[in-house]
Amino acid sequence: MKAEQLHRDEIVRFGKLLHQTGLVAATDGNLSVRLENGNILCTPTLMSKGLMEPDDLVIVDPRGNRVSGSREVSSELAMHLFIYGRRPDVGAVVHAHPPTATGYAAAGIALDRALCSEIIVTLGSVPLANYETPGTPELAEALAPLLNEHDAILMANHGVVTCGADLLTAYMNMETVEHFAKIALVTHLLGKQQPLSDQHVDKLREIRLKYHNHVVASASGKD
Repeated sequence: MKAEQLHRDEIVRFGKLLHQTGLVAATDGNLSVRLENGNILCTPTLMSKGLMEPDDLVIVDPRGNRVSGSREVSSELAMHLFIYGRRPDVGAVVHAHPPTATGYAAAGIALDRALCSEIIVTLGSVPLANYETPGTPELAEALAPLLNEHDAILMANHGVVTCGADLLTAYMNMETVEHFAKIALVTHLLGKQQPLSDQHVDKLREIRLKYHNHVVASASGKD
């Protein structure tokens, strides 16, 4: 497992990428990593993800009690903790507001049509969770029916949450969601969508299973 300092450096690095690529604005968004001892290293509240330093991060226990760090944690931490509790395979969580994907979420439209083979292999699909107030237990519960099968979820009128075996995977899943949303938007503007057949989707799902196993093995150092 990575040393805590390496995780801190990685969160700062990907926080800056989220900000630089426009996946978050101002103080939006949050990132977290599950440490080897089960505690969670997370970003603080009310701070730009593009301006963080490693010492700004906070460590909490699995129940959300602060273990170390001088800053306050985000109210969105409850969502992260809920995901970690439901998914023992998850090592990192990213929440952001990518503009195109969040536009779909605000329109109440899931990104679940089989329009791109790459999306099926990496994410399968991106469903839409019902709206609940950010930072509340109800928001975490809204994700519950979708968590077991999905590593990326749109949250109605809110944004996107992604997870992965490590922070690199969780971040790349976020980029992938926004990229797919842009492609889907183009098909809407063109007035035509041409989804893949069920037969093709089944073949891609077989590839997805192999891809997922490879990603998990790589993150755990077994590959």
